[in-house]
Amino acid sequence: MPRFYLPPAAWLASGTPPILTGDEARHLAQVLRIQPGASVLVFDGQGHHARAKVLEVSRGRVALDLGEVESGGPALPIITLAQAIPKGKNMDLIVQKAVELGVAAIQPLVTRHTIVHPGEGKSEKWRRTALEACKQCGQDLLPDIPETLAFDVWLANQAAADSPPALKLMASLGQATRPLRSVLQQYPATTHATLLIGPEGDFSAAESAAALAAGFLPVSLGSIVLRVETASLYGLSALRYQFGNV
Repeated sequence: MPRFYLPPAAWLASGTPPILTGDEARHLAQVLRIQPGASVLVFDGQGHHARAKVLEVSRGRVALDLGEVESGGPALPIITLAQAIPKGKNMDLIVQKAVELGVAAIQPLVTRHTIVHPGEGKSEKWRRTALEACKQCGQDLLPDIPETLAFDVWLANQAAADSPPALKLMASLGQATRPLRSVLQQYPATTHATLLIGPEGDFSAAESAAALAAGFLPVSLGSIVLRVETASLYGLSALRYQFGNV
């Protein structure tokens, strides 16, 4: 059944039916050509979904009659992926797969060795990628994707706002690392985690030192040097597997 994003505010309207607008309405009306009387699924990006009956269809507006709203909380641990932007279109792939693995937030980062410096509007493009991934895979939680930050700025923000405390993991090619599995086993009650993934060439020595000083644990993802996108998905999958959510 087709799925559409209905913003949270639209679910709260009283006395009038919820309305799909913008791209979601155009997709329903012009691409899928769904007619009044058909049933669709809608979700709010915050863990709620419902079956809905299409009442009226126009080019930029679709009125709905919502059925019973079902809710599901986020999978634990609640994960933030702090991702140095890789080359090419690999960030799109990382965003898409991170949605499937249920991350709560994806923070794009520019580091010392980052090759690609995204222009204005790039985070909006990644938000659209995340939304499409939610629609396709049945995920009701839409991750927050803030604007790109310089690594040092982001790290300073982490130190100022680390609440609730998170398990902080940094994938590293350095020597002083521990296997990811053994670190995860040491923290069985983890409810929040931040996974920090560097760019091609890893973090600089100064960045690694700053992350360690901020409480990040350097972890190894194995003896094979992984591509950036592989490292991100490996780490996220390991977190989900270890804590029983896949």
